[in-house]
Amino acid sequence: MATYDILIADDHPLFRGALRQAVTLGLGPDTRLVEVASIAELEVQLNAKADWDLVLLDLNMPGAYGFSGLVLLRGQYPQIPVVMVSAQEEASVMVRSREFGASGFIPKSSTLEVIQEAVRNVLEGEVWWPPQAFEQVSVSPEAKAASEGLASLTPQQFRVLTMVCEGLLNKQIAYELSVSEATIKAHVTAIFRKLNVRTRTQAALLLQQLESISAS
Repeated sequence: MATYDILIADDHPLFRGALRQAVTLGLGPDTRLVEVASIAELEVQLNAKADWDLVLLDLNMPGAYGFSGLVLLRGQYPQIPVVMVSAQEEASVMVRSREFGASGFIPKSSTLEVIQEAVRNVLEGEVWWPPQAFEQVSVSPEAKAASEGLASLTPQQFRVLTMVCEGLLNKQIAYELSVSEATIKAHVTAIFRKLNVRTRTQAALLLQQLESISAS
């Protein structure tokens, strides 16, 4: 049986354990599973190793604004398939996951068998979507534009953007990231250019385009 390297990104230890059990039972004990509980931890693993076979990504994680974690992954690591895992099982969430580049969606209410089938399908190069993912739900042009802009950011720029949107000043961000304030200013300038915005408020509103779940 082939061996795989899989990242489980979820901030709930119980559910990470359930995913680990399902994947290990389905793929065998040789499968290498690494668990992370935040976007920052996820980025550390991706920086260390870029050839993961699969990322199982919770929609709502510390450091993510809705679909921003998925968008960041697809933009920076397009070779790694991402399957969204979420307790939010509305059609609009699944449609957006598909639109923003995921390879599948596993509702958290799924049985172990369903999780195993989904993971196997995606590892074999297929996709795995519940029927709701194909309902007619429109993704707004604003959300698509936000997705494209965010996908062009580097992981460090993305981290700076989330801190900007949390209201931190350049000086505070520089301290948190252990870099100079001039470096942060340069990042912010680059971020605003890529996102086509001029102010911190506009940047925060753009990020919120990916956070709003309801079909608009």
